[in-house]
Amino acid sequence: MATLARWDPFRDLVSLQGELNRLFGRAYGTAEEGGPGSWVPALDVFETEDRFVVAVELPGIDPADVDVSVEDSTLTLRGERRVSDEVTEDSYRRVERRYGSFSRSLSLPQTADAERIEATFDRGVLRVEVPKVEAAKPKKITVKAKA
Repeated sequence: MATLARWDPFRDLVSLQGELNRLFGRAYGTAEEGGPGSWVPALDVFETEDRFVVAVELPGIDPADVDVSVEDSTLTLRGERRVSDEVTEDSYRRVERRYGSFSRSLSLPQTADAERIEATFDRGVLRVEVPKVEAAKPKKITVKAKA
């Protein structure tokens, strides 16, 4: 005896849309990824009392392959993650990491001192520290009581 199943056309459409997204995502990249041969590393930006800090996840990248520059109050980070020379393309069974070049640009606030920016690389994390200009630091004013 055959079992009847209710047909849901939307289930099939959602499944088809997911397959098409995966197909075109692999072939052309997505807008968030910047297209084929590029990717966008995750970053955090936070502020302390005396500086702005940008922390960028760059696992597997040689610090020599990273460029940090500032022009017209725009901090730009560029680099490239290369595929390992030890493994041939035919040997891969699954590839989930993105390879290729990347570029991220951030506008610096007026309070940033672009002349004293420092960048360090530790355990796959690029840390860019942008000091604040002296005038931008909060200044504590002591209130004096009048006698």
